Amino acid sequence: MAGSNSVEALKGTWDYVKDENMDAFMKEIGVGMAARMMAKGIKPRLVISENGGKWTLRSESTLKTNTIEFTPDVEFDDKTADGREIKTIVRFKNGTWEHTTRDKHGKEWIATRYINDQGQQQLDITCGSVKAHRWFKRVE
Repeated sequence: MAGSNSVEALKGTWDYVKDENMDAFMKEIGVGMAARMMAKGIKPRLVISENGGKWTLRSESTLKTNTIEFTPDVEFDDKTADGREIKTIVRFKNGTWEHTTRDKHGKEWIATRYINDQGQQQLDITCGSVKAHRWFKRVE
């Protein structure tokens, strides 16, 4: 396995552990109350892989599976889990995966994914002054 300070270390299968302030974050990016309430019960499994420079992030849950495929540093069209159209770009910076998203109204949020000191995948998300966090453990 790659060193923990490399985006290569993010490859694999990860189970949800916990999150912090996600409701406030989802509200900030425009997710409606019903969708936010439904999201509270979702504990996704993430599967991250790479093939020939093209990366895949699959988020699996009992309700829905979302998959994004991307080439680093190339903007692409995507949709939020609740169906809104967005533009996204993923950049690898200093061992982190920086996922920048912008909706059609110009609202932007950044999710930074990395391996923390406990060996967990940590996701730090910011939109305006709102910050949220999610943690995942590697599936052995």
